[in-house]
Amino acid sequence: MTVRVVIAEDQAAVRAGFRALLNHADDIEVVAVAANGEEAIRTAIEHRPDVILMDIRMPVVDGLEATRRIVADPVLSDVRVVVLTTFEIDEYVFAALEAGASGFLVKDIEPDDLREAVRLIADGQALLAPSITRRVIEAFATRSPVVPLDTRRVDLLTEREREVVSLVAEGLSNAEIGECLYISPLTAKTHVNRASLKLGARDRAQLVVIAFQTGLAGRHPTGRAPSTGAE
Repeated sequence: MTVRVVIAEDQAAVRAGFRALLNHADDIEVVAVAANGEEAIRTAIEHRPDVILMDIRMPVVDGLEATRRIVADPVLSDVRVVVLTTFEIDEYVFAALEAGASGFLVKDIEPDDLREAVRLIADGQALLAPSITRRVIEAFATRSPVVPLDTRRVDLLTEREREVVSLVAEGLSNAEIGECLYISPLTAKTHVNRASLKLGARDRAQLVVIAFQTGLAGRHPTGRAPSTGAE
């Protein structure tokens, strides 16, 4: 299966660079590029890519608004947006995650890591730049306001699912969640998927956001230090 990608970036040199790196892989194809958010939305509708690499600071319509519109469009429910940023900790990254982005990447990412990241996103996994996931989550926790629990959704979760969501919010992979809770990685993945469905989370990144907003984050009793990666 070929992963179809759209690159939304206002700098032509950066667009060309990412396009060349991605097209180098036999299983990835850049189907279109966009120079601003408005073009990104249009190309998303036209090409229905698996993944959009979205710069935030773009003219006409910025990447944040473009992400919000794409995620909100039911026709584009299978499209995953990954935010591109120059800095590891960027205030716009948090807003993008709230808007529904599946994760973010720094622009100086290694070529092999870029291609693997695109594959992971296309496979439905979240990507919170593994080297800095923990710092991103901590910063998001201090920034994001805690809102009243949506009991209509949260109360649907089993106690095990609540534990799993809390561990997802700590940045643990399915394998690490399994180790903490003495269950298999496959069982952990099943709990993650069921919790995401009940909470209305598009993917793992949005599940992290919901965990902080509903107070589910930080409630697990394991006491284990989280890893720096996210599966």
